[in-house]
Amino acid sequence: MTHLQAGLSPETLEKAKVELKENPETLHQDIQEVRDMIITRPDIGFLRTDDAFILRFLRARKFNHFEAFRLLAQYFEYRQQNLDMFKNLKATDPGIKQALKDGFPGVLSNLDRYGRKILVLFAANWDQSRYTFVDILRAILLSLESMIEDPELQVNGFILIIDWSNFTFKQASKLTPSMLRLAIEGLQDSFPARFGGIHFVNQPWYIHALYTVIRPFLKDKTRKRIFMHGNNLNSLHQLIHPEILPSELGGMMPPYDMGTWARTLLDHAYDEETDYCPESYTLSVQDLERDLEKNMSPKTMKRSQSVVEPGVLKRPDKVKSEEDNMQPLLSLD
Repeated sequence: MTHLQAGLSPETLEKAKVELKENPETLHQDIQEVRDMIITRPDIGFLRTDDAFILRFLRARKFNHFEAFRLLAQYFEYRQQNLDMFKNLKATDPGIKQALKDGFPGVLSNLDRYGRKILVLFAANWDQSRYTFVDILRAILLSLESMIEDPELQVNGFILIIDWSNFTFKQASKLTPSMLRLAIEGLQDSFPARFGGIHFVNQPWYIHALYTVIRPFLKDKTRKRIFMHGNNLNSLHQLIHPEILPSELGGMMPPYDMGTWARTLLDHAYDEETDYCPESYTLSVQDLERDLEKNMSPKTMKRSQSVVEPGVLKRPDKVKSEEDNMQPLLSLD
């Protein structure tokens, strides 16, 4: 074991070896091979290239050097293309702070049976008068940046649960295709985290409609890890034991305290008053949407429009039966 593997439990070391093909004898060589590719992308400013940083990208792509480098390049390219999103990316930023205090994201204290960290989002908590969707995305990215420092989570990864209970059609109308694509690019294509599952519970019909819009932008691997449980929490519990879930998700733990993770990141700044109006960020959001719309593939959008017109949610003629909604959308590999 090298110093780069310090902090990994024996079980996680074995998992890294078997699942990720991580070899302590070639670790430094693997890292250097990725670093040597940096000269092929002079258009990107690689602001960090130390061993520990590159290692997390190798782990995220199972030590495929080319794929790890592509993820590394996309990580910095995403930041270059969305400069406004990464200005003052701190927990004390007013918009991020408001989102964090409302549980965007929430982070459970217990890991699942595979050692994965569980993030929970209670969608109805989004107070659109106080912060934007971009603030939520910034809060999630900031949280992941903090958690991915843990080498155990680099190997074991994360689980995401989104509870759509009481999430209104009016709230959903703010989730434009361009904003959702921004989130997909930031989380799926540009961040070195392993997501073992994304679970939707209590989702209404208009969330299904939104999913049809964004589905073309999801990789096959991501699609296979998305589960639509509807009101059937039993199917959720088959994959994530209720012993570690809060009562809102049918679990045996107490109700989730939305401020838990916010207090971890904010510490003494948690109770400080902030004066923030999302209108002050509206121009940046509009600019982001405009730029994204320009870059969206017409062919891809045409496929989406055949189901739901971008930016417009139409109720399907026939809503899926609750029994259909209760089944996982796809199975894990």
